[in-house]
Amino acid sequence: MIIAFEGIDGAGKNTCVSALEAELLSREIPVARVAFPRYEQSVHAQLAAAALHGEMGDLVDSVHGMATLFALDRAEVAADLADFDADGYVVLLDRYVASNAAYSAARQGVDGSDAAASEVVQWVDDLEFTDLGCPVPDVQVLVDVPDDVASGRVSRRAESDDTRAADAYERDGGLQARTLEAYRGLAAAQWRSPWWTLDNSGDPADLEDAVSTFVDTVVLGGDGAGDGAVDGA
Repeated sequence: MIIAFEGIDGAGKNTCVSALEAELLSREIPVARVAFPRYEQSVHAQLAAAALHGEMGDLVDSVHGMATLFALDRAEVAADLADFDADGYVVLLDRYVASNAAYSAARQGVDGSDAAASEVVQWVDDLEFTDLGCPVPDVQVLVDVPDDVASGRVSRRAESDDTRAADAYERDGGLQARTLEAYRGLAAAQWRSPWWTLDNSGDPADLEDAVSTFVDTVVLGGDGAGDGAVDGA
């Protein structure tokens, strides 16, 4: 099973993936984990990072150019993801194709409710799943927190770690808000696979309960279909 966690910068995707990984390992379920973009391994991701920090001229202004770099990063390991899935691993992805779809739609000003049917989202779909052969996830999880909460986390992270200065996308609060609405539109439309929503803005104990429920229902229960909130909210 391939499970992709999605959400805007600062939503806490890494925290949620780590919680699910720990829960799966505690039940002796094999896990493979990948976070995108793979800045330390992929030249395409490194070029995208350089653009986001103003080092690649006007490349960052191109919606399709940036989306292509992020897509090529995933394409480099597409076969590995499929192999892990076939070998019985639960593959946990911190960002995946829906990230490209949501950010591209938001950058083009697409209304969130129309995101799933928009031309640029279809272009991302064709590029990543059809042309580049990225495997379609079995389940996608939207880590949904208010954009002001997420932006506060990004700011605190940048202040406490000078190696993680906010990039052009993270600094653009309007873009983050539009991207969140695009994600919600994709989730509502169950774009490309079943979606679940996880609220990561509350008590960490609530997150642990939500993750346990998710494992029982989706991973072990095989119930990929679901538009309900994982946290029970």
